Amino acid sequence: MNLTAIITARGGSKRIPGKNIKNFMGKPMLCYAIDVCRESSLFDEIMVSTDNGEIAEIAFRYGATVPFMRSKKTSDDDATINDALAEVIDEYRKKGRVFDEFCCVFPCVPLLNGGILKQAYDRFKKTDADILMPVVRFSFPVQRALKIDAEGRLEYREPENAPKRSQDLEPIFHDAEIFTFQKTEKKSPFKFVPFEMDEKYVQNIDDINDWEMAEMKYRLMLNRS
Repeated sequence: MNLTAIITARGGSKRIPGKNIKNFMGKPMLCYAIDVCRESSLFDEIMVSTDNGEIAEIAFRYGATVPFMRSKKTSDDDATINDALAEVIDEYRKKGRVFDEFCCVFPCVPLLNGGILKQAYDRFKKTDADILMPVVRFSFPVQRALKIDAEGRLEYREPENAPKRSQDLEPIFHDAEIFTFQKTEKKSPFKFVPFEMDEKYVQNIDDINDWEMAEMKYRLMLNRS
């Protein structure tokens, strides 16, 4: 197997300064991503794509590689994850290393575990997907969402769904934003498959309230183990 984990961890977080290496329950946040990749035993290499020297130093200390630094072009606020991944693939190609598939792991995944990564990779292979994305079911049916009109009145966005029972409405999902498995060369149109996850393993961390919620979930997870 020749499978690389690419952890995308730039240094420009504004709402939580230094988020990717901020101490979370005893160690830098980035270390959870490195540890879960190692725990899965899936990867020949765990690399961190970053533009930040301190992040690179911590990545080295916890056993990841940083074979090159991310460019300014893929580190600014307008750059996307796909931009960063394309740069990584291109830089490896320049070094004579080409891989058919990879796993992009987000840097803030303290609730993830190696078993989940293994299950996801197994589904990725069995479905012959081009991209596998973890998803989480919305806890409330979005078909019964409310809106506030121009005059301040509350109304249903889809009035026809207001009287329907939750169980009669189609489940709708959102991106868990924790990892993806991808083929380097994708078919057109590419095959995009879901990997449904339990919400307890997922917490998007964009602000301090999210961070505190992740800490609560982590403590609960420890108490259950």
